[in-house]
Amino acid sequence: MTILIGYLPAPEGEAALRAGFAEAKLRSSAAVVINSQRRGSSGAPTEIGEDEIKRIVELGKESDVEVEVLQPDHEDDLPGTLNDLAVEYEAQLIVIGLRKRSAIGKFILGSQAQRILLEAEVPVLTAKA
Repeated sequence: MTILIGYLPAPEGEAALRAGFAEAKLRSSAAVVINSQRRGSSGAPTEIGEDEIKRIVELGKESDVEVEVLQPDHEDDLPGTLNDLAVEYEAQLIVIGLRKRSAIGKFILGSQAQRILLEAEVPVLTAKA
């Protein structure tokens, strides 16, 4: 069993890491950190490099949690990608960070977080920065 943590290099991503590692330690589970890019958007500001991956793994070690970092692409279906990975890794929980957005912002741009909450096949824990 694992804890799946959605991560972006932002304060909300850091909050998700802290909450996810705490849950993994509490449940004696490993953590799988997902940094998923929309296919074709390589080099986007949400993509992380080797130094960031090493930092995340070290944070997990400091929390006594075994960590794997994945960077799968998705075709504008991040919730579907997370659900697929939750099944593959037998996740018992998905952890994501949230930021406040206006109703207009959600309407125009959609809300991946809202879709994850509604479509997830396992419980979802949200963390705010």
